[in-house]
Amino acid sequence: MSNLELGFLSFPVLILLIFLRIPIGLAMLICGTVGSYIIFGSWNPILSKLKGETYSTFSSYSLSIVPLFLLMGQFATLGGMSRSLFKAAETWLGHRKGGVAMAAVGACAGFGAICGSSLATAATMSQVALPELKRYGYSGALATGTLAAGGTLGILIPPSVILVIYAILTEQNIAKLFVAAFIPGILAAIGYMIAIAVYVRVSPGSAGMRERAPYAERFAALLDVWPVLLVFVTVVGGIYLGWFTPTEGAAVGAAGTGIIALANGGLTRTTFISCILSTASATAMIFFIVFGASMFNSFLALSQLPQQAAEFVTAQGFNAWMVLALILFFYLIFGCVMDSLSMILLTVPIFFPIVTALDFGLSPEEFAIWFGILVLIVVEVGLITPPVGMNLFVINSMAKETPIQHTYRGVLPFVATDIVRVIILAAFPAITLFLMRLLY
Repeated sequence: MSNLELGFLSFPVLILLIFLRIPIGLAMLICGTVGSYIIFGSWNPILSKLKGETYSTFSSYSLSIVPLFLLMGQFATLGGMSRSLFKAAETWLGHRKGGVAMAAVGACAGFGAICGSSLATAATMSQVALPELKRYGYSGALATGTLAAGGTLGILIPPSVILVIYAILTEQNIAKLFVAAFIPGILAAIGYMIAIAVYVRVSPGSAGMRERAPYAERFAALLDVWPVLLVFVTVVGGIYLGWFTPTEGAAVGAAGTGIIALANGGLTRTTFISCILSTASATAMIFFIVFGASMFNSFLALSQLPQQAAEFVTAQGFNAWMVLALILFFYLIFGCVMDSLSMILLTVPIFFPIVTALDFGLSPEEFAIWFGILVLIVVEVGLITPPVGMNLFVINSMAKETPIQHTYRGVLPFVATDIVRVIILAAFPAITLFLMRLLY
């Protein structure tokens, strides 16, 4: 068996291990280690690689941004920021048709600006918004579908842990990726609100309405979200203006949200320890997946699969847009059975050399950033695509009286808006790149 054939064979083996419920990080580590052993025929270079890869991976300065953003999300939850965001959005939008659900989407977008995790955004906002949606007569399908879709804004609106990983893999500027993700993130929130507006008109019995809040209450609720705005402007604005690096910005954000949580009484000795342990656990999981993917990708490089695939696609003269469409479709399908981080780590080292060899009329840096945002959006769609979208299960576990089939049905309009958004952003790269070109 040639090295190239071995590289191809590793993928069905990896999928089999995943379906056998072996953790994705361990599955990639096994495939990468065994595959490398077959190529080398000896354990000595493998052991040397394990030693060197462990140090080089986890000593990366850029990766330190991950636990800091996760910790910032933990502190933000303790500080009551999720509740104040939802209350402010609800007072302004709640009296409209589907307004409370729209408020949930708006609050998810706001919380996503200080939390780089989709699952954390979905879980946190569900605790706040789900009781209110039930109170005003929203159907289980619409309520859970809204919160599952809104949770995906956590990885699209910067800061985003997934974008950090993509930037490291493709050696791109993290700050520029954050800038480029901003407009697509806002478009996502608007698209979800449009989907809700259509949904409640097609199915009028699926949503109730709350009374119109007086303007005094609206402005009072708006003033309560100043900590969120302060953190967002300081962190993201500071990164954009060059006051500090993304890693330094994450540290400032974590410290700022911690101080706010302490001032609001949510941060105590017990909750602080709980935050640290939760952050450490989530970071360990992410880092182990990163390490497993690093070993598997090293094996793929030895097999020459990424290089051969890029050369084959270039030699065949395939239309660049057709190749891009097939890759995005692949992400959409595999997003139904794999989590977003694993998919990015597994596929980007293979697909990125292929698409960079094609001509899309953009500079290499602009193309890498545009492609990264497209991939992020499609991966985000996978989080809410039945039957195995991770956000669907997180939300459904918190709304136990709603059958999972109802959640599947409720999320479909949001998936449709996501697909439309992908098509628009793929057809018009300037939309994604506008802010980056303006600021840089």
